[in-house]
Amino acid sequence: MLLTDAAIAELESHANQIRQNIIAMLVEAGSGHSAGPLGMADVFTALYFAVANVNPSKPQDPLRDRIFLSNGHICPVWYATLARRGFFPPDELKTLRKLNSRLQGHPHLGSLPGIENTGGPLAQGISQAVGAALGLRMDNSTARVYCLVSDGEQEEGQTWEAILCAAKYRLSNLTVIMDRNNIQIDGTTESIMPLEPLRQKYEAFNWHVIEADGHNMRAIIDACEEAAAIHERPTLIMMHTIPGKGVDFMENNFLWHGKPPTSDEAKKALNELRTLGGVITGEHQ
Repeated sequence: MLLTDAAIAELESHANQIRQNIIAMLVEAGSGHSAGPLGMADVFTALYFAVANVNPSKPQDPLRDRIFLSNGHICPVWYATLARRGFFPPDELKTLRKLNSRLQGHPHLGSLPGIENTGGPLAQGISQAVGAALGLRMDNSTARVYCLVSDGEQEEGQTWEAILCAAKYRLSNLTVIMDRNNIQIDGTTESIMPLEPLRQKYEAFNWHVIEADGHNMRAIIDACEEAAAIHERPTLIMMHTIPGKGVDFMENNFLWHGKPPTSDEAKKALNELRTLGGVITGEHQ
């Protein structure tokens, strides 16, 4: 896909606004995860605005691509992206984690247009995606399945069972996108349970593996296009990201994995993000 500099700038603006929404949602909720959602804003933006075949006016279109989220705790970025793409009103973002809200702390299938799976227990997302990809193949569908996962959940056995299954059935319509940010709630992945050599492990399970900069729009889109061109096996895109991206006091600090900003911290974060790309409008200013 040939994108002009103006098109890339527009995508980057979307990602910046999504990051601002994430901060506003979290401080309003008083709970939730900060680092992962901020780190994946560029990837979600690229998927929903440039890569995946999705249509907010027809969220149940049988021909749509399916986007699953395995590490459901980063759902603020999913909600903010869906709202910005037009799946539901942005004003609803301020209800994150509140009683009777459709935007709970982990996504729930059927709660919102565009939510394709229930996420919460880690490591189950790839299994869900494998089932969907296999079903679409049985239906002779051209739709693709994208499954977003964390690096920390690679520590769980079910992940590898699903990876084996996807390779067995040569699910080339499945692309797993890993947030390789190197942190989890208690520290770095390599200190909690070392994962490396992670690329070689997937390749040994007969997956095609791509590594990309998860904050470079062109690199993200190019990686997804390469994955779509692989016809004999599933693909893993290992997105190297910075947890807390865009907020200097959050970046690369695992302590921000599972906590929201205070009001003062949110003001500081929003001011920093605004200097990078415009001012948010509406309820979350």
